[in-house]
Amino acid sequence: MILIEELIVTQIEPKLKHPTIFKHFDALENGEGFVINNDHDPKPLYYQLLGERGNTFSWKYLEEGPNTWRVRISKNQEAGHAETVGEMVAKDIRKAEVFKKMGIDFCCGGNKTLKEAGEAAGISEAEINAALERVDEVVTHPAQDMTKWSPNLLADYIVETHHRFVKEQSPILMSLAEKVAAHHEHQHPELKRLVQGVRHFLEELQLHLVKEEEILFPAIKELNLLSEGPNTSPEDAHAIQKVINLMVREHEVAGEDLQYFRKLTNHYTLPEDACNSYAYLFNKMEAFENDLHMHIHLENNILFSKVSALIKQ
Repeated sequence: MILIEELIVTQIEPKLKHPTIFKHFDALENGEGFVINNDHDPKPLYYQLLGERGNTFSWKYLEEGPNTWRVRISKNQEAGHAETVGEMVAKDIRKAEVFKKMGIDFCCGGNKTLKEAGEAAGISEAEINAALERVDEVVTHPAQDMTKWSPNLLADYIVETHHRFVKEQSPILMSLAEKVAAHHEHQHPELKRLVQGVRHFLEELQLHLVKEEEILFPAIKELNLLSEGPNTSPEDAHAIQKVINLMVREHEVAGEDLQYFRKLTNHYTLPEDACNSYAYLFNKMEAFENDLHMHIHLENNILFSKVSALIKQ
């Protein structure tokens, strides 16, 4: 039941703003929504909703500043909902190549419908569907259907493949960025910001891996074992889901960092005076981005989806 069509956040006492918005969200029926009107970007609210309510809502900007931000928050349908781009890639990995070429985020933003993802990328749903109809033309390396893998196997694969890649490539990437900036930052001052951004990004990513390897993945393995015997307690299940929501939120932040690096480098376009190290750095950055996209896709759209289903049981 909708309590209000549009909520003017600036008229609410500061300490009551988020509790009031949560109250209105919890009162919604599936498929219903309301608009919040604020004087700044309410992105922290988005992350809090994601952390405490999971992927149960959609978030659409209607107006983005400079003085007013309006966002429509809707409660997702539990059944018969539109398939998300993440779910589409989980079913057919070839679609990842289509989305990548069209600038559609299928990993960090994989919880969007095709229409929502198209709006974010500035592409019509018809154009995307036309490209997807040619998916048979996309050539990919043979791959097993990971949607059929157990959570245990998925977690081990992610650690041994993608976590290992991050750990091995991070120092190489950082060293390259510092070397190129040292030689070219006078002509290209954006390189200094790139080094600072990459350093922070890699530090946060390393901490993220530790949380997954030492907290979340062991808990997932325990949950998977218990699914064949006694049920996990509601408290433990809720704790696991909260950590998953936190990891998804951190994935979104990582996705924003990758977009920032692309903007800073004009989508890794080399300047005329670029040396071999400059070209090698951009090549490494793109390779790192591609691996991280697949890494996050496996977690958000396959592993975490499976675990959430187990928790609901």
